[in-house]
Amino acid sequence: MTGAVPQAADLERWQAADRQARPARVGALRERLARQSLDGYFGVRRENTRYLTGFELEDGEEKVAGNSGQFFVSADEVVVLADSRYTVQAAEQCPDARLEGVYQDFAGRWPDLLASLRPISSGNGLVRLAVEAGFVSHATWQRLAEASPAVELVPVEGWVEEQRQIKEPAEIERIAAACAVADQALRSLLPRIRPGATEAELALELEWLMRTGGAEALAFGVACLAGPRAALPHGSPGPREVVAGEVLLFDFGAQVGGYRSDMTRTLFVGQPSARDLEIYRLVADAQAAPLTALEKAASEGRSLLNRAVDAAARDVISTAGHGAHFGHGLGHGIGLATHELPSLGRLAPPAELPTPTVFSVEPGVYLDGQTGVRIEDLVLFDAARRRLERLTGFPREVTVVGE
Repeated sequence: MTGAVPQAADLERWQAADRQARPARVGALRERLARQSLDGYFGVRRENTRYLTGFELEDGEEKVAGNSGQFFVSADEVVVLADSRYTVQAAEQCPDARLEGVYQDFAGRWPDLLASLRPISSGNGLVRLAVEAGFVSHATWQRLAEASPAVELVPVEGWVEEQRQIKEPAEIERIAAACAVADQALRSLLPRIRPGATEAELALELEWLMRTGGAEALAFGVACLAGPRAALPHGSPGPREVVAGEVLLFDFGAQVGGYRSDMTRTLFVGQPSARDLEIYRLVADAQAAPLTALEKAASEGRSLLNRAVDAAARDVISTAGHGAHFGHGLGHGIGLATHELPSLGRLAPPAELPTPTVFSVEPGVYLDGQTGVRIEDLVLFDAARRRLERLTGFPREVTVVGE
């Protein structure tokens, strides 16, 4: 699937696809609740809200939205909470949900809200309610438990996130489109990279190119790290100038229709040193190894263990004597969140990769105070259709700039 910069018609088509998919998404959650003898679900995570209800909050907006965007799933309804700031938006984005106004009186409204829900498993009223425990504070949990002591609050984690790792066609299209926007932005930036430019200047320029090139937002803040600072896996751009003979690492992504991309490229400013070129080729080999294993598995219609994919890259780096210089996991899922399931790392809970799914493959070698190299691509793994596809289009070959 080759991504393209999105048009207005694409955004409308994707919104329609989401609305059509939501009943099945909610239905799958209801089936899991029923299997666990749970009567309903209370969700608060921003990405889960959008996935199941259609209500959209910008990244970080949940911190000021109060209870707006939080939701219930019952036997026959989806209920979305929205105060007066969000009622018009919620009515437009959640036409199939019941809206309830809640503003600074959540615990007081809690008993009535629960009483209005038809239970999934119990015969007469809610008895056990699943709650996204990882996103509810201890103080809020206590207040809600005290407000309705007859209803047991059951902590659950990762249920909707597990659903979200299986990507629908319209979701994959948006990730591919976000990749295309990011690819084009970096291509456009290359002629502007010169010794003397600062990390912060180049990061701002790359952000501008993405935002004017089809991105509705950034997937995350742009990382632009020069020379020894490229050894910081998640460093922030600063005033350091680009210097000839050093590496320049970019880690960035675009957001399109709510879905994100994530890529890393390590460029060479002027002719690369022998050390940096050797490390780059090692990292490229370390990325090729898991991609080859994934491609073989996909062609045979089978999955792979997440840890095995990580090990394929890690073994290449360790054999070269740099095992201690690759500290993070090989990759992560991506979609409505930049980091989501599946997790591909040596410490991840062992599990076979779901299908179809999208994740990053991003080995790196980092020499503190000297240099760093990472190459990151997003891939679509679809064992059912026997294909592995790289969604990131920017070349992986050695790229020299600033000459």
